[in-house]
Amino acid sequence: MTAPLVDMSPEDAAALLASRSDPVWRRRFVDELDRTVRTDPLERFVELWGLSNAGAARVFGVSRQAFSKWLRHGPPASRSRAVADLAVATDLLDRYVKRERIPAVVRRSAPNLGGRSLFELASTGATDEVAEAVATMFDLRRVQP
Repeated sequence: MTAPLVDMSPEDAAALLASRSDPVWRRRFVDELDRTVRTDPLERFVELWGLSNAGAARVFGVSRQAFSKWLRHGPPASRSRAVADLAVATDLLDRYVKRERIPAVVRRSAPNLGGRSLFELASTGATDEVAEAVATMFDLRRVQP
């Protein structure tokens, strides 16, 4: 009989799940586990957008060292609106786009963004426009008869 997963080492639990599940189920499980574990908006933004700390720092117009400090201690209150805007955009992307495709989606230029990408738009400080653009992308009411 197999021990419960929580009684196993993470490596043994992963090996067991990998050996006894199909790849689609495994991917869904990992995504759900990540959503449960990775709850900090900045951490989710960096991970799902496929950014380095330097790339994320560029979005906020700060140094890599300053951004690293934000990850440890939280961003300053003056940046809460920008973080919230990007959290909304990230959550929508996570809901409607396969996770492995999000980095490409946010880097692809779009005509409705003036030929810029979501990443470029965010890097100009227009995080409210990023949130609005992503919400518009997935506004399914526009395609209903």
